Parts: sequence; structure tokens; C-alpha cells
Amino acid sequence: MSADVPGKLVVVSGPSGAGKTTVLKRVFETAPVPLKASVSATTRPPRPGEVDGVDYHFLTPEEFDARRARGEFIECFQVFSGNHWYGTLESEVIPSLRDGKWVLLEVDVQGALAVVRRFPQAITIFLRPSSLKELERRLRTRGTETEEALQRRLRQARSELERADRYRYQVINDDLDQAVRAVCDILIQCGE
Repeated sequence: MSADVPGKLVVVSGPSGAGKTTVLKRVFETAPVPLKASVSATTRPPRPGEVDGVDYHFLTPEEFDARRARGEFIECFQVFSGNHWYGTLESEVIPSLRDGKWVLLEVDVQGALAVVRRFPQAITIFLRPSSLKELERRLRTRGTETEEALQRRLRQARSELERADRYRYQVINDDLDQAVRAVCDILIQCGE
């Protein structure tokens, strides 16, 4: 991003179970800035109810590789739990920034660090629960995973929490209204 790009790039990360989806849904409803979600690309097949171009850009592995080789991604990584690729296409971000929009990327820590290397002025927000114990409680309450999968998510969460200090802002999500307000306050502060 440069001075001739009036928009701002906002990067939000946090461990699974931190409540990113719920918080960001409310932030989009009440955003004090012209906020737009970036739709990520993936090689994984759509899940029931997912729509191409809305939930993800569903690409074949060959198409993803070709676009990666052409340098069309701001960040992209292979997620080994399913051997699928995920990434953020420049075409999802740069035109909106040029139009003065604030583009929000919800990416993992690895993706966020790659984005910041390219866009050091990005507004980075790490959304977290107050403790790992609280995070584990939330994941167990979901009841959607095996014990092995849950332990894998908790190991990943520990690793992500260790890198939370690489973000400009951290927001604790133990109260939804307060977390939404905190994210909106950050956006207001960064827009001044």
C-alpha cells in the first residue's frame, strides 16, 4: 500500500474457538469505516451450503498453482491437516483499497505475518480468549471434534498465542459486546 491507496488493510487472527466469526459478523454490521471482507481462495472442495465467490473462491489445485506461480497471492499456505492450499488473492484486496475501502482479512498467524511483511502498515488485531483454559472449554462445548483433533487445535492455539505480541492490537473476547466495541474503537483510532 502506498500514499495513493486511500483504503486500509485490517488483518484479524486468533486461535480456533476465539470467536472470530461471531465478533467479525457484528463488526461488519456496525463498522465505523467502509469495511469489506476479503474472500479467501482454497483448493478444498466446498462444504454443503458454501457458495463459490462468497464463502471462498474454490480453485482446482492446478489453478491455484498457476495463480501462485504468477504471483497473484498476497499470502498463501498449504494447510497440512487436509493438504489443501488457502490464500488471499491480490484481486480481492488491491482494487478495494484503491476505492478507499478498508479490507479485512481473517487469516491465520502464518498468513498474517506474510501480509505484514508485504504491507507493514496493516492494522493487525489478534482476537483471543482470556486464557487457554477458556479456549479449551469453548472447543469442548462445540462437541464437533475428536479428542485427537481437539488436542491438535489446542497445540496450534498455544503456538498462535505465543506469537500474539507480533500484532499491533490484542482484543480479549470474553464478552461479545465489549470485544466488538474494542475492534470498532481500534478501527476508529486508526482512521484518525
